[in-house]
Amino acid sequence: MSEKTRRRTIARHGQLPTPSSVSQLLKFIAIGLAVVLVSGFGVASYVLYDLSSTVAANAVELEGQEAVPPDIGEYKGGFNMVLAGVDTCEEKYASLFGDRCSGSDAEGSLNDVNLLVHVSEAPRRITVVSFPRDLMVPIPECTDEDGNVHSSMSKQPLNVAYSDAGLNCVVKTISAISGQDIQFAASVTFGGVIEITNAIGGVDVCLANPIKDRYTGLDMAAGTHTVEGLQALQFLRTRHGVGDGSDLGRIGNQQQYMSSLARKLISGEVLGNVPVMLKLANTALSNLEASTSLANNPMTIVQIALAVKEVPFEDIVFVQYPTGADSANPNKVVPNTSAAEALWDALEANAQLQITHENNSNDGVIVEEPAPADPGTTPTEEVVPDPSATPDNVVALPDTIKGNSAAQQTCSNGNVR
Repeated sequence: MSEKTRRRTIARHGQLPTPSSVSQLLKFIAIGLAVVLVSGFGVASYVLYDLSSTVAANAVELEGQEAVPPDIGEYKGGFNMVLAGVDTCEEKYASLFGDRCSGSDAEGSLNDVNLLVHVSEAPRRITVVSFPRDLMVPIPECTDEDGNVHSSMSKQPLNVAYSDAGLNCVVKTISAISGQDIQFAASVTFGGVIEITNAIGGVDVCLANPIKDRYTGLDMAAGTHTVEGLQALQFLRTRHGVGDGSDLGRIGNQQQYMSSLARKLISGEVLGNVPVMLKLANTALSNLEASTSLANNPMTIVQIALAVKEVPFEDIVFVQYPTGADSANPNKVVPNTSAAEALWDALEANAQLQITHENNSNDGVIVEEPAPADPGTTPTEEVVPDPSATPDNVVALPDTIKGNSAAQQTCSNGNVR
C-alpha cells in the first residue's frame, strides 16, 4: 500500500512491568460489542431515543471528521471506532481503587486502555486492536474541548494523550499510529465495570491456573468462573496475577474476557433478551463520552448494529499492537513497524486474519486445547474438509502479533504473587 493511501505505521510487542489501573475495560467493550452489536432495530431505537439527549450533551468533536452518511451501508470500505478507557476517579467508586484514587496518583485522567475497532465491508469482519498504554509514540498537535491548542510531542506514552487534550487527542494519536481514518469514538470512566457486569449478568472466564494478586485483591481458583461487579473489575485490572506480570500480559488476559463477552452477546443470550439489552444499553450509553458522529445521529448506532450483527466468531479477532523494548526505558515499549505494517495491509485487503503466535509462560493467556475423544466411544467417519469452503483471502500475521479470535477458547495464565 502506498503512503498516499495510508500513513506509515509503527509497531511491535515486548514485555514490560508497569503498574496501572485498567478497570474500565468492560464498559467500553460493552459499548463496542453490546450496543454496537445490538441486533433488534426496535430495541435499539427505543434505547437510543431515550438516551440520545444524554449522549449528545457529552459529545466530542473530532478534528478533520467528515460528514457521516446517514446509512452505514454507504461505508464501502468499512469504518473505524476508537474506544478509550480513562482512569477518572469517580466519587461513587473511589474507595474501591485504593491509592489510585486517594494518593498522589489521584489527580488527572489517563487513557490506560485504547482500542481501535475496525469493521470491514462485506464480508464483514471485526478486528479489535489493543494499543499498550506505555507505547512510546509522537503525540500530534491537538485542540481540547475548550478550543486550546496543545503542541505536538515527539515521544510520549500513549496514555498521556487524554490528559493532554481529551478524547479528540486520543483519536488523532491512534489515527497517526495506524494510518486509519476514524469515524467514531467514545471514552468511558472507572465505574462502568461494576455497573455493566451487573447489567449483563456476568461474563464467563477460564483460569488455567489459580490467580492470587494482592495488588487488586483478586483470589480465584483454577477453572471456569462467572465474574461480575467488583470481581470483574479485579479480573480486568490484574497484571501481577497473570503471565509475567507485565501490562502486555494483562492485555492478553483482557482479550480472553472480550472474546467470552462477544460470544455471550452474539449467541443471543444477551441480545435476544430485551430487558437485559435495555438495561445494558441504558447503563452504557448514559455513562459515555461520545464523538458527535455518534451522539448527533442516534440512529447511527442502529446502522452499525445492522452492519455487524451476523459476523461469525472466527472473523472477530482481538490482537495486540506489536511492540518491542524501548532501549531508553525498560518500562516502556516502542512500535515494531514491519509487523504492524503487515497487520494494516491485511486489514486493507479485508483478509481473514490467522494468529501464528504461540503463547508461552510469559503471556497472559494460554490456548485451551480441545478435549480428547473418549476412548470408549465408537470412532466416527473422518470428515474431509471442503476446499471450496476455505477462504481464499487468508493472511497469517507475523508471530510477533499476539491475539485470538472469538472462536478460540483461551484461559488466564494465572500465578500467585
